[in-house]
Amino acid sequence: MDLRGLLGLNDPIGLFICLAGVLAQLWLVRKTRIIFVVAAFFSVILFTTYGALGEYWFFPYRQLFSQSATDWTAALIQLWFLCVIFAAFVVAIRNRLPDHNQNRRKFLKMGTLAVCAAPAAVASFGILTRKNFHVKEVDIKLPSLPRDLHNLRIVQLSDIHLSDFYSQKDLTHVIDAANELRGDLAVVTGDLVTIHSDPLETCLKELSRLKNTSGIWGCMGNHESFAGVEEKATSLGARMGVNFLRWQARNLKFGNAYLNMVGVDYQRARLPYLVEAEELVDTDSFNVLLSHNPDVFPVALSKGFDLVLSGHTHGGQINVEIFDRNLNIARFVTPYTKGLYTSSNSAIYVNSGIGTIGMPIRIGAPPEITLLKLCAS
Repeated sequence: MDLRGLLGLNDPIGLFICLAGVLAQLWLVRKTRIIFVVAAFFSVILFTTYGALGEYWFFPYRQLFSQSATDWTAALIQLWFLCVIFAAFVVAIRNRLPDHNQNRRKFLKMGTLAVCAAPAAVASFGILTRKNFHVKEVDIKLPSLPRDLHNLRIVQLSDIHLSDFYSQKDLTHVIDAANELRGDLAVVTGDLVTIHSDPLETCLKELSRLKNTSGIWGCMGNHESFAGVEEKATSLGARMGVNFLRWQARNLKFGNAYLNMVGVDYQRARLPYLVEAEELVDTDSFNVLLSHNPDVFPVALSKGFDLVLSGHTHGGQINVEIFDRNLNIARFVTPYTKGLYTSSNSAIYVNSGIGTIGMPIRIGAPPEITLLKLCAS
């Protein structure tokens, strides 16, 4: 057990949800002593179970159960606490509304119960539809694009997280669909698996089936780092034709034009991004950066990259789009949460990924296979 795992730093969002859920659950029953005691006991049991399954505490018992059982139990605990947090929010709003007459009081009570029950229905829908992937075709217009790279087709996959939440059969369907897009290049922008016991070799075997004319290229995600499988993924991938670029560049020729493909390992937040990455930039080529973390975009732009391809955010995994703006938890981490972002002479595409993390649920952020077509502006 590493220190990050012990402190819960490998899944800070899940840990935060559970802590907030405990407080919300106790707040909801604060006026009834007996129920408060029961709720407190229940909260402690759930929180302790989540921490032990996540190996956050000194007495983990994850090894006593199957991987599938522990993953699903931890996910359901998170979902429970999310529903409790939502219910507490609704009740807090209701308490601020006037309810002077009996009919209004009854209406508010029934309405509150109905609204509090809604998250369970929405969560069930998100669990059942989380594997319904979309194929997105995106034209990226760039002024610096060489003529012989016009209409170049790049197929991007990201954040597969092959695990108990996402099976080999599911990934097979994705690869088959990706192969119908006739990509010139295939790129994979990190997070093949979630933890060290997930089937990394199986994931790479499926990825090696991606059809293309100029190679399969990838970069490492944060979960390759957390799981300690970066070297294994690199060596296995090389044997299978999946080329992971780890602070490396490969110059690919298309007609008379060159595309300089650069890949970097996961860039941790709050550290200087892309240190010395400018040494990998080829000023005579069109430079594409594969970086799992999209937050590097402004730095990549300053260092001379023309296009950045990223993942990491899962599109927020639970996302609400209002007036063409995405509202999701990923916005607390980065302004680049999903889709295409452009500057005057560069662009980044953030893929919403295939799998899930923490909770097996997607709402408003369906899994995606992306076909990126490079165009002259």
